[in-house]
Amino acid sequence: MIERIVIIDSVDPVSFYGVNNSNMQLIRNLYPKLRMAARGGVIKVIGDDAETSEFEKKIKELEEYCAKFNKLTEDVILDIVKGKAPAEPRQDDVIIYGVSGKPISPRNANQARLVKEFNENDLTFALGPAGTGKTYIAIALAVKALKNREVRKIILSRPAVEAGEKLGFLPGDMKDKIDPYLQPLYDALEDMIPAVKLKEYMETNVIQIAPLAFMRGRTLNDAVIVLDEAQNTTVHQIKMFLTRLGTNAKMIITGDATQIDLPRSTTSGLIQALRVLRDVPGIGRIEFGRKDIVRHALVQRIVEAYERFDKEEKKEPAE
Repeated sequence: MIERIVIIDSVDPVSFYGVNNSNMQLIRNLYPKLRMAARGGVIKVIGDDAETSEFEKKIKELEEYCAKFNKLTEDVILDIVKGKAPAEPRQDDVIIYGVSGKPISPRNANQARLVKEFNENDLTFALGPAGTGKTYIAIALAVKALKNREVRKIILSRPAVEAGEKLGFLPGDMKDKIDPYLQPLYDALEDMIPAVKLKEYMETNVIQIAPLAFMRGRTLNDAVIVLDEAQNTTVHQIKMFLTRLGTNAKMIITGDATQIDLPRSTTSGLIQALRVLRDVPGIGRIEFGRKDIVRHALVQRIVEAYERFDKEEKKEPAE
């Protein structure tokens, strides 16, 4: 009799063990000769050398499946333990499988183009109105690269521009004041990575979410870097950010030129960068339109109404 320790470190234990440890109970039933105890990401198993070795091999196969699809079902466990290839969900254009196995894939032609441009370029601009999914797809691509071990970290950033509210009047310390600006990035990550694993990634800085000002002086290697709401960067800020790109790193810059919250006298860094970098090779560019909006159908009508209003305003002669 020997004792083996199997470490599960690439998945959320809750997803792996199942609700009320249902998956672990099934595994115990499939190996009646073994004694096992699971706590966190550690499984201790005692039994015959050959059978514990086989058990470790199967656990690793189950972990690999769970890491890929973010779920583990009874059928999958039975298939893998019995040596059968489990039926996998159709791949097609799926980027990753989110929490509870939800497939995340492009929902329109421009989202598919963003995936293609990201794969072919180290820097990609994704431009367009709110609700087109440009930030969501960008973060999904970053999570995929991390899960596939193509990079070691994800860095997500936004300029903390005051759009109506003053930072100084918000309660709490600096982190508390800035977090509301970054909440859309947290929301997307929570859709794609189980809570326990996401917390671990955040605590170990594998995933970093920070305001743009925190990027100064850094060289960002082995990472996917996403800058969201780039229309609210100044000329100096976006130049600083773009020059942070290090080795084995990719950047996605997202923004909406119609939602600039900078003072009227300040030039948007995104607008200038698009002009300056227009003919530079190795840079991808996707422009989403209102027809690409994937939120509630009313959002598209709201965007169209504001576009009509802006055109009418411009037509009116100045007094």
